[in-house]
Order: sequence, then structure tokens, then C-alpha cells
Amino acid sequence: MAAIAGHRLQSLVDESVFLGLGRAVAERGHLGRRARAELTETLVRYADTARGLGATHLTLIGTEPIRRAADASAIVHEVGVATGLPLHVLSHEEEAYLTIIGVTEGLPVDHETLVVDVGGGSSEFCVVDPTRRPRAIGLRLGSAGLTDRFVAHDPPTTSELATMRAAALETVGAAPDAQPVEIVAVGGTASNLLKLIPAAALDRSLTRERIEEALATLSTDPAAVVAERHLVNPIRARILPGGAAIMAAITARYGVDRIRVSDAGIREGAILAVAHAGWAWRDRLAELAHGWRG
Repeated sequence: MAAIAGHRLQSLVDESVFLGLGRAVAERGHLGRRARAELTETLVRYADTARGLGATHLTLIGTEPIRRAADASAIVHEVGVATGLPLHVLSHEEEAYLTIIGVTEGLPVDHETLVVDVGGGSSEFCVVDPTRRPRAIGLRLGSAGLTDRFVAHDPPTTSELATMRAAALETVGAAPDAQPVEIVAVGGTASNLLKLIPAAALDRSLTRERIEEALATLSTDPAAVVAERHLVNPIRARILPGGAAIMAAITARYGVDRIRVSDAGIREGAILAVAHAGWAWRDRLAELAHGWRG
């Protein structure tokens, strides 16, 4: 929840909870009654908090796990009944466009930029420049997915890490062709990797060397130690080596040494898009991704 002044957001409430939706859908193909109830209860609580603090626009968005869930229609229905709000299940493109808007704060784009969001079940890539239509693609490549496929030990073995890295590099080859002036990473993978490297936390950037340093730590310390020592959610700590492997593959794919990590992302983008475009925000996302003046 945020107050808006032009392109600036002043955060009023910032909460998150790790529900493991991506893993549930990957394992079962659907959320199921219990997981749907947990999700719905969480969204009801968020909506009640926002309304209690005077929010005038509430927007609920669903991303990759909801797109893939066999019970997506039940999720949308149950959330709508419980909250009184529509749940907008976004396409890969819509998700990427909102992330771009969040990272740029809706300001006009003046150079080619690649924004990446490495999640648990998929990774979103969006390229935007001043003139062309933004290009977005989602890859079925995520930190939890790699971990589930290739890792049986904690910490992962050298061979398990090598296998994850090879799989990540192969899949990232299908990411959009681009020569970005800047790469910006958002989401839990990037922000948690910063916690492992003090220098990275200071300038909020991941270099190839820093990613390798993080992988060395993650291949030595069990997830419980990483969680306690670096203040990482224990569930995320277990899958973070897979996320680091993907980030390493991205630097190799685009021949860059540095990735900037942004705290902003899809939530901030949604707030700005709705505030600027009103209820037509989904119809205007490609336009809004280029930014606006005023």
C-alpha cells in the first residue's frame, strides 16, 4: 500500500508471505482446497488492512502459478467472493510490463533496458527501449524448479550445481535477443543474493564475481545456516543456489558483468499503472511500459 505523488510512491504498508504456490502447482498441477483457502485468507487480510487505512484503489493480481493451476477458475471465484475484488490473472507480457513500470517508476525510458524477475517456477524477461514495442517472454526456469529437478543434497554437491548451471544456461538461450545498456533484476532471488555479499548489499548490484562468491557460500553451508547467518527465509535459502545459477546464466547470455537489483517491481508497477490509467490499465500496459511525463 502506498501514497502516490507524481511518479513517486511512499510506502505505507509492505507485507509479504511465502505461500509456495509455484511449488504446489508444479507438484500437483493445482493448488487444491487447502492452499486456495490459505491464499484467499491472506488476500482478505491484505484487503481489510488497506481498506482500514483508507485505500481507494485495491488491485489483486495473479502471476505464473495461477496461470498454470488447473483450478485457476476456482481460485479467481473464491478470491472474488471473499474479497469483493476481481483477481486479475496476468499474462507473461502483462507481468513483465508491470515490472518495467515499477522499476522505472513510470518515467520515460531513454535507453534499452532488460528487466528480469527470477522466481521459483519461472523467470520473466522484458526488454524496453524508447521506440519499439516492449518485448516480453516468460521461461519455465525458476529456482525451485531447478532445485526440485537436480538437487538431492543440502548443501548441493558440486555436480548438482554444475547440472543446474548447465540447464539454466541452456534455457536462458531462449530469452529475448537484446543488447541492453542496463540489466535490472527484481524479486526474491536477486534481493536475497545481495544478503550473502556485503559489498553487493551496499551498492545493490550483482557482478559475475559476486554471484560466484554467493554460489561458493551456498555450496558450502546448509540452508539452515544460510538462513540464520544471512537472514534469508529458510524456504528461500534451500532454493537460492538454483536462483544464483540462473543469475549467472543471465550474465553469460548477455555478456554483461553487472546487474542492478531493484526493490521495486510488479506491485509498485501495478499501483502506478492503476493510478495513471484507471480501470483501463490492462489495455494500456504496452504503452505505459515506455513511461509517461507528468
